[in-house]
Amino acid sequence: MRSGDAPQRPTEQPPAPQSTDRERTPRRLHPGAWWLWALALGTAATRTTNPLLLALLLTTSAYVVLTCRPHTPWARGYSAFLHLALAVLLVRLLFVVALGSPVPGTHVIVTLPEVPLPDWAQGIRLGGRVTAEGVLFALYDGLRLAALLVCVGAANALAGPSRLLKSLPGALYEAGVAAVVALTFAPHLIADVQRLRAARRLRGRPDSGLRGLLQVALPVLEGALERSVALAAAMDARGYGRTAEVPAAVRRTTTALTLGGLLGVCTGTYGLLTAVGGVYGLPLLLAGLVAALAGLRLGGRRSPRTRYRPDRWTPRACLVAGSGIAVAALLFAAASTDPAGLRPGVVPLTAPTLPLWPAAAILVGLLPAFLAPAPRQEQPS
Repeated sequence: MRSGDAPQRPTEQPPAPQSTDRERTPRRLHPGAWWLWALALGTAATRTTNPLLLALLLTTSAYVVLTCRPHTPWARGYSAFLHLALAVLLVRLLFVVALGSPVPGTHVIVTLPEVPLPDWAQGIRLGGRVTAEGVLFALYDGLRLAALLVCVGAANALAGPSRLLKSLPGALYEAGVAAVVALTFAPHLIADVQRLRAARRLRGRPDSGLRGLLQVALPVLEGALERSVALAAAMDARGYGRTAEVPAAVRRTTTALTLGGLLGVCTGTYGLLTAVGGVYGLPLLLAGLVAALAGLRLGGRRSPRTRYRPDRWTPRACLVAGSGIAVAALLFAAASTDPAGLRPGVVPLTAPTLPLWPAAAILVGLLPAFLAPAPRQEQPS
């Protein structure tokens, strides 16, 4: 090396590429698989009033949510659906206590003072006897509705609304945007309430009671309105709501297929739920589904759009959706073969028993907990 020349540093070799957590993490499931799984569990809940089976359904959905939900804001909205289900159950019991029950009962719990009503209000009473049979019947019925609400909350926690919107057909795009905006704003409202209550506690101000509720509700409402206006302006700037020109014949065919298909689905479902319509129920339901899907396919021509990195139906997604559908199908079969086990009577008062093979069928819904565990939360670099 000549004098005056700067010493040269040895060339550094680039580090070998290492696999990141994102590469090792399996790709997320199709959101439609989660919704099919959750709605199938909700459908299974409508086939029984057995509190033991309903409690098993609630436990199954809660375990899958705790195991598989991602680290996203909307996943925290599952607790809101739990509170809503509890409120529905309490309101159902309150109505039975205040307005009575059509179920005859002999075990009187308490006798409330009865308010006399005019003649035109026959069949309605306020107060009177509260029987154990009526309260138990209301508890079973309210628990079934609560299980259905919790299953919808599980679908909302497991599948991102924005990803679900990408999978909707073009004919449902406008309705899907409205539903996704509503579902997306709900977790933000919950987060705003928690943030404002924590801020008031740090300042030594009350965050509970009527005064605290008013002081928290007004800023939350103001923030929701500002967020709505900003979102509307952003959607307008990006061209949401634009439609393409289609021939009049295609529009009329789309309307006829969609309305006829939905009418066939409603009629077929009613036929399946009644004893006299079991013959025509299934053919009408299948024909209605085919016509409705064809109408939605044609209606998608009015909303031309592209999808960036569309979600794919993988074998894991099919297994997740199939596990929920299997639970619903097995509960439907059990309702016809063992109706007493799935719908325990309250007159006379009897303790509900746990039917073994319907309970084992519900446990099939735990399959997503092993097929699609939650992705690990990325650590900040």
